Amino acid sequence: QVKNKAPAEVQITAEQLLREAKERELELLPPPPQQKITDVEELNDYKLRKRKTFEDNIRKNRTVISNWIKYAQWEESLKEIQRARSIYERALDVDYRNVTLWLKYAEMEMKNRQVNHARNIWDRAITTLPRVNQFWYKYTYMEEMLGNVAGSRQVFERWMEWQPEEQAWHSYINFELRYKEVDRARTIYETLLVIVHPDVKNWIKYARFEEKHSYFAHARKVYERAVEFFGEEHMDEHLYVAFAKFEENQKEFERVRVIYKYALDRIPKQDAQNLFKNYTIFEKKFGDRRGIEDIIVSKRRFQYEEEVKANPHNYDAWFDYLRLVESDTDAETVREVYERAIANVPPIQEKRHWKRYIYLWINYALYEELEAKASKRTRQVYQACIELIPHKKFTFAKMWLLYAQFEIRQKNLPLARRALGTSIGKCPKNKLFKGYIELELQLREFDRCRKLYEKFLEFAPENCTSWIKFAELETILGDIDRARAIYELAIGQPRLDMPEVLWKSYIDFEIEQEEYEKTRNLYRRLLQRTQHVKVWISFAQFELSAGREESLSRCRQIYEEANKAMRNCEEKEERVMLLESWRNFEEEFGTDATKERIDKLMPEKIKKRRKLQAEDGSDAGWEEYYDYIFPEDTANQPNLKLLAMAKLWKKQQQESEAAEVDPDKDIDESQS
Repeated sequence: QVKNKAPAEVQITAEQLLREAKERELELLPPPPQQKITDVEELNDYKLRKRKTFEDNIRKNRTVISNWIKYAQWEESLKEIQRARSIYERALDVDYRNVTLWLKYAEMEMKNRQVNHARNIWDRAITTLPRVNQFWYKYTYMEEMLGNVAGSRQVFERWMEWQPEEQAWHSYINFELRYKEVDRARTIYETLLVIVHPDVKNWIKYARFEEKHSYFAHARKVYERAVEFFGEEHMDEHLYVAFAKFEENQKEFERVRVIYKYALDRIPKQDAQNLFKNYTIFEKKFGDRRGIEDIIVSKRRFQYEEEVKANPHNYDAWFDYLRLVESDTDAETVREVYERAIANVPPIQEKRHWKRYIYLWINYALYEELEAKASKRTRQVYQACIELIPHKKFTFAKMWLLYAQFEIRQKNLPLARRALGTSIGKCPKNKLFKGYIELELQLREFDRCRKLYEKFLEFAPENCTSWIKFAELETILGDIDRARAIYELAIGQPRLDMPEVLWKSYIDFEIEQEEYEKTRNLYRRLLQRTQHVKVWISFAQFELSAGREESLSRCRQIYEEANKAMRNCEEKEERVMLLESWRNFEEEFGTDATKERIDKLMPEKIKKRRKLQAEDGSDAGWEEYYDYIFPEDTANQPNLKLLAMAKLWKKQQQESEAAEVDPDKDIDESQS
């Protein structure tokens, strides 16, 4: 057992191990020596040894075909064709289903110009494994390369009896076309389509074959047969697109239109996207502009009608539909679609279900005002929408504000004020008050603004922003006493959403008015409510910026008070923040004595550990954290005093040891 489990002084890395292994070349074996065969006896001996090795490998595992192939290829390299043939035959007895074995066997015969042997092997291969297409392809290719066209055709005929996949048929067709046998190729197409693979793409290929060879009547007949073959139950858009393009090439434009319309009437719209796209392109080429637009609009309108019919509360579909009809049709049609859309009121009276719906009304009103130029209808739309919204449960401030802005654009100020007044009477909201106040401010109606602010603050007395804005308004108007009274009312509220912002604004207001004594009183009142470190620091900085002779002493006094007040504070970081601010002040404005005093007040930062507990009460390990030890804490805790004394003793010991070593060094240097 290893007793000392400490790490070794000299560490070895993985990189060093790999480099050492590479240098020693432990895994490299020396290459076998090269042999030079000088006479027949040595050659026969070499052949015997190699054959014995191959035979041993085969005997160990007969099913590994790669051993057989290597053996045969070695015999072939010695021009021992008969022996190689024998090895391949033995291998086929072991595994006659191995495709590679047949291919290598046949390739050997072909390389050595043994054509009849190769034919024999291919015949055996396609008889044994007729579903392996590679054998057929190579057999037909060999016959064609030998110029035996009839033999190649005969192989193809034998292959087609097995009804292979489409590519095999197309290979046969291409073979016949290479020798200009168009009639034979046509016969093959007929067999392919009627018996084996009557797919749409094959019908299209057949028709294009006829078109390519300028048999246009035959091509049209093929397309017509295809349409009749598939009927109306299995219609495919690709067939009709190809048929229409063929007729387009023949300049038969009326026939093209008939084909497209026939297909569009019978194929479902979701399956005819490509068909419609091609029809649109055709009309752009050869039709008039109106026809093209009608096609596009009718298609999209049909899609939107299907969507809104499936789900009348799909407001996004209504928006798209309305955008389409607004761009193309007359005002009456647009109004009709808008009326249908706004009739689909959300079934549940919850605001989240109405958020999209309300924009239908907004768009309707904007359309009537901006596009149709009908102000009366716009007013009716706004009023109908406001009557429809259940204001007791929720409201939409934007609707009221848009209505008021519309009336102002119509130079009808009383109606706008009446609408906003009704809104804050029925369903008061912060946004409504702000919008109404902003309107009156723009109109310079300050008395109305005061009344609105009063109502606003009665409705939401906790809203600090409103108090601040009201006081700022009075300050702008030059009524400082009213502004101060508003601030006093505000800080006297029992509940506020952002009291720190309100107090800061009040203090900044007094500083702007250069009322420093009132500002000090405000800070004192604030400190009675909260002892937050930022308030103390702000107070000290205010005293420093007051710019009088006693500002430094006042500032130092504030820091003294803050330090005393925060001695019992649980958050030590806040007290540290205060002392750092005090130290920065003393470094800039203080004397050496004051700097030394603040340095003595600075705490010592130490690292501690505490135990953690999981939610279920089990131990979750230990956590390290930093704590601050202040000078008065050290005096109160004897343990800390003892620890400090121990540290001092250790430091003295180290200094004495260093002093003992230094004289010896001096003696040695003097002797030398």
